[in-house]
Amino acid sequence: MATTYSVEHSAAQEIEQLRQQVLRLQKLSQIGLLTSSITHEFNNLLTTIINFAKLGLQADSEAERRDALQRILKAGQRGSTICNSLLGLLRQETVRREMTDLVALVEEVLTLVEKDLQRHQIRLEKDYQGRPRAPVVVGQIQQLLLNLITNARQAMPRGGRLRITVRENPETDMVEIAVHDTGVGIAADKLRLIFEPFYTTKSADEREPSGTGLGLTICRQIIEAHQGRIRVESLVGRGTTFTVKLPRRSSLGNPSAIAGAESGAN
Repeated sequence: MATTYSVEHSAAQEIEQLRQQVLRLQKLSQIGLLTSSITHEFNNLLTTIINFAKLGLQADSEAERRDALQRILKAGQRGSTICNSLLGLLRQETVRREMTDLVALVEEVLTLVEKDLQRHQIRLEKDYQGRPRAPVVVGQIQQLLLNLITNARQAMPRGGRLRITVRENPETDMVEIAVHDTGVGIAADKLRLIFEPFYTTKSADEREPSGTGLGLTICRQIIEAHQGRIRVESLVGRGTTFTVKLPRRSSLGNPSAIAGAESGAN
């Protein structure tokens, strides 16, 4: 019996290690999609810093020098914000949960995708209702949001509108984060399949090079690990809304609190 337990325990550890590796690889894949936009923004920031440094050195008045320094400071702070958001997403984390300001967490992710959205002519709208907090593994929820936002952008190849809503739902004692796009939508008969591994609604020639086909599967796993839920509503030609529901309090001590993903259509 002892030997059997040891083998089973070892197998469970290996499975968990593989799952964590898949999570990390998928995260790197998503960041890879943003590399061009992030690099372009850093180039613009460096150009701004260099040009205003030159102007400051050549300035004839204190007011001109101060203006140049303020612009350099603003560009430097923007660069620092991007770096911190990227490092936060890349850092190796434990699965320990922390009470987290979810609006601040959403803003960190938007810092990374903002220029990518602008490049694809997507208008960003934000609706933050208060400052909800919840116990989460920060890196995992960042990864989930990055997945959902990237999918939304890809669903709007000719531009559109992306709306992010964060609110508390007192009736369910959950925090809800909704990602709504005005893209192509998902057919009703495909909605229940989109969380399956390697399933995609895109044709082969539409997939971006870094795509893995695991994004929504990983989103579901992350939500299940947080005892939360993820809901999708969609209309073909009108757009899609993914709503992530996270408990405001940890329920790790109650195994029955673990809930899977649910999906539905308007």
